[in-house]
Amino acid sequence: MSIKVFNLRCDNAHTFEGWFASGDDLDAQRERGLLSCPVCNSVEVVKAPSAPYVGRAVAEPAPAETGAAARQTAIMPTPAQMQAMFMTMAREIARTTEDVGERFAEEARRIHYNEVPARGIRGTTTRQEAQALDDEGIAVMPIPFAHLLNDLQ
Repeated sequence: MSIKVFNLRCDNAHTFEGWFASGDDLDAQRERGLLSCPVCNSVEVVKAPSAPYVGRAVAEPAPAETGAAARQTAIMPTPAQMQAMFMTMAREIARTTEDVGERFAEEARRIHYNEVPARGIRGTTTRQEAQALDDEGIAVMPIPFAHLLNDLQ
């Protein structure tokens, strides 16, 4: 599954990243009101300028970067900070999505094919079923800290 990461900005100037299956997926989610700022919940979100990464078809060394382009922002959180970040994400996911349990793949398809109103969902599915959803153009992603969601319920 390929994921596109876009820099986004709300009308209150909050910047954040969004992960989407494609640019069309970003546009579709924005048009359906599914995209909102994680800071202020504004739905007035636009794609911010960014420097995209373009893969090379032939394996050749990349030109050496100098100055500011050679630097990147990094973070080394403590284990406690990582736990706190995961808990924050888990709370937000639990707050903004519906738990559909083992009906996840079925419900994701119903949403994708506009059989039911669009909404954020979470649940369980097999890797094979997740791949089948991806093959249909339905963007889903695993949650590496799913156990924290169970602790919140």
